[in-house]
Amino acid sequence: MAQQQGPGRRVVLGAAALGAGAAAWGPAGAAQADDGKSGGRSGRHRLPVPAVIAHRGASGYRPEHTMGAYELAHATGADIIEQDVVSTKDGHLVCRHENDITGTTDVAEHAEFADRETTKSIDGKELTGWFSEDFTLAELKTLRAVERLPDERQHNTLYDGRWQVPTLEEVLRWADRRGRVDGRPVWLHIETKHPSYFREIGLALEKPLARLLREYGRDHKHAPNFVQSFEPSSIQRLEHLVDCPGVVLLGGLDSRPWDFVESGDPRTVADLVSPDGLKWIAGFAKGIGPTLDIVIPKDEDGALGEPTTLVRDAHAQRLVVHPYTMRNENTFLPLDFRTGDEPDAYGDAFGAFRTYFATGIDGLFSDNPDTAVLAAADFRER
Repeated sequence: MAQQQGPGRRVVLGAAALGAGAAAWGPAGAAQADDGKSGGRSGRHRLPVPAVIAHRGASGYRPEHTMGAYELAHATGADIIEQDVVSTKDGHLVCRHENDITGTTDVAEHAEFADRETTKSIDGKELTGWFSEDFTLAELKTLRAVERLPDERQHNTLYDGRWQVPTLEEVLRWADRRGRVDGRPVWLHIETKHPSYFREIGLALEKPLARLLREYGRDHKHAPNFVQSFEPSSIQRLEHLVDCPGVVLLGGLDSRPWDFVESGDPRTVADLVSPDGLKWIAGFAKGIGPTLDIVIPKDEDGALGEPTTLVRDAHAQRLVVHPYTMRNENTFLPLDFRTGDEPDAYGDAFGAFRTYFATGIDGLFSDNPDTAVLAAADFRER
C-alpha cells in the first residue's frame, strides 16, 4: 500500500501534463476547442487541475444517468461528465450504473415484464431483479428512470419518470451538438460495467464502445474523453481499439478486480497501488480512479487521517489521479466534515473538497458538480 505523507502540495500542472499521453488533455487551464467539433478530431484540449467530474451526471439533483442529470452537470460547469455503460439484449450500449435496472427504472411497475424478473450471479454476487441484457433497446425505451437513493435524496424523486434510459449514442450526439454551440468540447468519462460478465454472455462492451467513439471522432489520443473500468483487462482491450486515455478504477485495498478473480491473478488493489503495481498500470493506461479512502484513509470513527503517497507515486508514473466520490450529504462525508445530526443534511463539503484537493489529485468525481466547481475554483485561486 502507498505510504503516509504530510499535507499535500498544490499541483500547478497535473500528472496529465507530464508524459507522452499528456497531449490527450494537456496542462492545467480551461478546456480549449480546436475546430468547433466537440469530438475533438484535431488539436489538443486542456483541462483545469483539479478537474470536476460529474458522477453519473449531476446525480445529487436528478436521477443518475439521465439526460436531465447530464444536462444539469454541463450547465453547472462540470469539466467532465461520467457515463456507465451496459448492454441491451440486442447489443446497444445504454447508460446505467448497473445492468440490474431494478432500482433505477420503473420496470417493476410494468406487468408485461413481470416474467423477466430473475436471479443472476454478477461478479460473484447473487442478485434478483431485472437486467438490461434481457431487454431489447425498444423494450428498454418503454421504461422510465427513477431515483436510486429515494430515502437519502427524496427531492430527486420529483423527477421520477421524467426521462428514459439514454443510449450512449444519444449522449455522444448530445455532446457533439452541445460542443458546437459552446465552441469547446464536452468531456466524457465512459466506464465499462461488468465487462467480463458481458463478454461471457456474448455481449462484449469494448468493440461497440470503440465503434461509437470512432464514429463520433472520440477515439484518438487528443479526444476529450476517458475510458475507464474496474477491470484492468477491459482497459487493455480498449487500448488496442482506441487511442483515447484509459483509467483503471480501484476499489477497497483488500478487494480484487473481478477479472483477476476469474483469471486467478492473486493481486489485490493494495498491490496495484504499490509503486510496482502503478508501473504495471502505466504500461497500458493513463490514469487511475481510486476510492477516496486510498488517497486519505479514515480512522475507525470515520474521520480523515493523513494522506498516503498514492498521488505522488501515481504522478511518478505519469498517471492522472481521478478519485471517487464526493457527496454533500453528512452521511457520505468524513466524520470531521459533518454538520449537525441530520444524515441527509449538507455538511461542510467545501472543507472536505479543500482537504482532498490539497493532496494533488488531478480531478474528483462528485454528485454535486456545482459545489465542486466552486470549491475547485477557490482552490486554484489560492
